[in-house]
Amino acid sequence: MATKINVKNVLKQNIMLLALVFVMVLFDILFRAFGKGTLFDPGNITNLIYQNAYVVVLATGMLLCILTGGNIDLSVGSIVVLVGALAGTLIVTLQTNIYLSILLCLLTGLAIGAFQGFWIAYVRIPPFIVTLAGMLLWRGIANVVLKGFTLAPFPENYLKYFTSYFPGNIVENASSTLKLITTLVIGAAICAVFIVMQIRSRIVKIQKKYETESAAVFATIVVVVSAVIMAISWLLGMDKGFPVVLLIIGIVVLVYNYFTQKTVPGRYLYAIGGNEKAAKMSGVNTNRMLFFAYANMGFLAGVTALICVGRFNSASPTAGTNYELDAIASCFIGGASAYGGTGTVGGAIIGAIFMGVLNLGMSILSIDANWQRAVKGIVLLVAVVFDIVLKNKKKAA
Repeated sequence: MATKINVKNVLKQNIMLLALVFVMVLFDILFRAFGKGTLFDPGNITNLIYQNAYVVVLATGMLLCILTGGNIDLSVGSIVVLVGALAGTLIVTLQTNIYLSILLCLLTGLAIGAFQGFWIAYVRIPPFIVTLAGMLLWRGIANVVLKGFTLAPFPENYLKYFTSYFPGNIVENASSTLKLITTLVIGAAICAVFIVMQIRSRIVKIQKKYETESAAVFATIVVVVSAVIMAISWLLGMDKGFPVVLLIIGIVVLVYNYFTQKTVPGRYLYAIGGNEKAAKMSGVNTNRMLFFAYANMGFLAGVTALICVGRFNSASPTAGTNYELDAIASCFIGGASAYGGTGTVGGAIIGAIFMGVLNLGMSILSIDANWQRAVKGIVLLVAVVFDIVLKNKKKAA
């Protein structure tokens, strides 16, 4: 008979989600106290999505690097600015076909990631050194390509793929009622898929006699998550509609969550982080998996670059600054281990949203930028300390 997971264990497993809820409620109270409206204003939710789309995509790729043993990629911000510079040159300056330009940009990001992955996986140069060199190299090349200037604006037929809303910018003169109905229908479809996936996963766990939540806890989780999805859909419908960039984010999250949780290569990443020597002796091609993690990171940095130049409608030499730090912090805040082998895509996304709420909330409250950095630094430190203390307790037990 399958073992039941009690409520206490469920709360422990979702500690950062609870922390996210607490922070959002706290900011909402502060907003109302200082006359700033409410955090849950439809416009704030839309801004939260657009401002943090890059963090979600980069954090998803960064998680795969961290899983291999606590390794990180310091070059992603520089890859973003270089691929963005290439996009600006091709689309704005040379007026190249946008689909060909997008393909070339993605291949460039992949090639850069593969280049770095080769030195890390096969020559065994520490990732910190390789990606630190890449951080300097790729930003330097980007500035040479841009010659210190910003390339703008991008054509509408490019921007519509990254900055438009459905049905707002797609259906001409879409009414507010149509926007609301459309987003609610999309939300209901997402809920239906989520519920089916959760039920199927639970059935498989029970058949294999894995640990499962009690029926009451399972039902509560499904209902709460579905309610949150519908609430977000309603808020988006009350604003401009369903952001197209949210569809891109959703595809990335779903694909990589499935890859890490349901595929053999995805589990190899966890095995390498747990014990690389043992994984290698078990037949895992550790070099190939390390190479894949960093090549994939370059590819997702290319995706991020396309999102960013669309959002800002320009390719700037200063783009991508500190993006790597945001991605790394999101992973660790979301529960990834500093030693590797532990972490989920869902956790990284929670970490990204947590950072996004902190940024948005403190900005609207007009908190000094230096204090904003200090708060984010403290949050990151606490998350890592919590992870290490928890691991030490488990070892002692």
